Amino acid sequence: MREQLAIAQHGLIGDLRTCALVATDGTIDWFCAPRFDSASVFGAILDQDRGGSWRLAPLTEVTRTQQFYYPDTAVLITRFLTPDGVAEVHDFMPVATQDEPDHRQRVVRRVSGVRGTLRLRMCLDARPDYARQSCTAERSGDGVLVTGDGVRLGLIASTDLQIDDDGENTKVSAEFELSTGDTALFILEMLGEDDDVTACAVDRTDALLDATTAFWRGWVATSTYTGRWRETVHRSAITLKLLTHEPTGAIVAAPTTSLPAPVGGSRNWDYRYVWVRDAGFSMYALLRLGFVDEARDFTRWLSERMGQRDGADDRRLGPLRVLYDIDGNLPGEHELDHLAGYRDSRPVRIGNAAAKQLQLDIYGEIIDSVYLFNKHGPGISHDAWCDVSDIVDWVADNWDRPDAGMWEVRHDEMPYTTSRLMCWVAIERAIRIARARGLPADLVAWSAARDEIYERIMTKSWNSDLQAFTRVEGGTDLDAGLLLMPMLKFLSPADPRFLSTLGAIEKHLVTDSLVFRYEPGTDGLDGTEGTFSICSFWYVEALTRAGRLKDAQLALEKMFTYANHVGLYAEQVSATGDQVGNFPQAFTHLALISAAINLDRALDG
Repeated sequence: MREQLAIAQHGLIGDLRTCALVATDGTIDWFCAPRFDSASVFGAILDQDRGGSWRLAPLTEVTRTQQFYYPDTAVLITRFLTPDGVAEVHDFMPVATQDEPDHRQRVVRRVSGVRGTLRLRMCLDARPDYARQSCTAERSGDGVLVTGDGVRLGLIASTDLQIDDDGENTKVSAEFELSTGDTALFILEMLGEDDDVTACAVDRTDALLDATTAFWRGWVATSTYTGRWRETVHRSAITLKLLTHEPTGAIVAAPTTSLPAPVGGSRNWDYRYVWVRDAGFSMYALLRLGFVDEARDFTRWLSERMGQRDGADDRRLGPLRVLYDIDGNLPGEHELDHLAGYRDSRPVRIGNAAAKQLQLDIYGEIIDSVYLFNKHGPGISHDAWCDVSDIVDWVADNWDRPDAGMWEVRHDEMPYTTSRLMCWVAIERAIRIARARGLPADLVAWSAARDEIYERIMTKSWNSDLQAFTRVEGGTDLDAGLLLMPMLKFLSPADPRFLSTLGAIEKHLVTDSLVFRYEPGTDGLDGTEGTFSICSFWYVEALTRAGRLKDAQLALEKMFTYANHVGLYAEQVSATGDQVGNFPQAFTHLALISAAINLDRALDG
């Protein structure tokens, strides 16, 4: 049986519609089609026996594998080194272009013989609908048609394909030999009801590869970042782009569901949705790198959410939700009992019940994103301003309610300091926009609410014994989210209260540059979670703003060592230094970009 590889032992490919995870042993063991939030076709990362996969590897003993990207692209290379020779698999998904109306969604796998002679085997085991359905396969047209539960896949190849029916699921396989300079091609296409399986893409593979590399290199070339960590920052930018659903402008939090943090625990959530919380950080990172088009598209998606006013829970939960699917709908949550989970980490969940939580901090993040776009972009429209005004009016009336907090804690609602902080941001940024543009607003009421929140935080959330701001009003626990205070312009980075809070966080939440989001064991869930990578990058930025540039640079360089072999980060880092949680995590890469840009600027004076 194949060994279950670590979460970090994967690279990512995608086509701005969905993504696939390619393991370092050449197996695609996670792929949802046609969108990020569609049911999985390959889900072996969540259950090796039942999930389905697409394997491609030498039949001889592999002494070592290497995996890397074509520079400045999302084209992934997996190299197999064996006693008999070396072979490479080039994996990519062509991106649709405006001049290609008949574009088919494809996963392309090109195998090349680099040295010696190797015999390899390919096995495609599709298990649609999260492996709740089996597939049938039949020869059709120029290849093999794989069907099951509304899924129609066409597999074409430059070698002979064999259909294997084991009584449980029909697989498609091939064995072939490559010598130096030889190539073999395998292309999986997502087909519509009337599409035929045709081999035209085989003849066009080189052109597809050239077009895909040209697309990514052309996109990265528009970046304005020229700082010290260009390669690392641009890899994060490409990762963020890969998590963008181009038709809508939505950015999903991660392409996976239920990857555990920690392994063996039950903290397994579905992150294939769009979190409003990511909005401000997304906008900041995109605009600072010069990607105005992506910022504009994401702003359009956010504006549509601000204009939504449906649902029976509006009065209780307010005008916005914590998260949405790509189309702006609210996903439910349920468990898939038939899947074992990654390394037996149950449950496997699809959907996310956090959509029904009250999280007041989201209003600060979304209004801050509007502020950034209004300041650095072409400006918001009249209709968008009307939506912003309605939201800020609601925040001014509801900011002091207890909620689930920015970390989405699933027990009793509490008066979280970060929720108060972000409500202050929502109102303060709206006041800035109104004054800068001369827009109509109830500035008297908004200013009064803003000042009341400020005083509340400074009095109720300040613990004079700890000499630190606390996680909740009147509490004694710390929260790494408070590192955002100077970044959000709530306090000066030189303010004694912030500096002493930074010191307390370093003492209680920081371990060798890695940062826990709050003190372990205080969220009511089983298992010990790891350090939160976004908080570690927030720590770098807090050190930068506090003027501790050498400490900030060391912390940043240490964080870089926790990336996987192709520069990707999950949500958390475990006590053993392993990546855990859904992978890769957009939030982590956004925070990396922000930390690097601000430290660059500070080091340059």
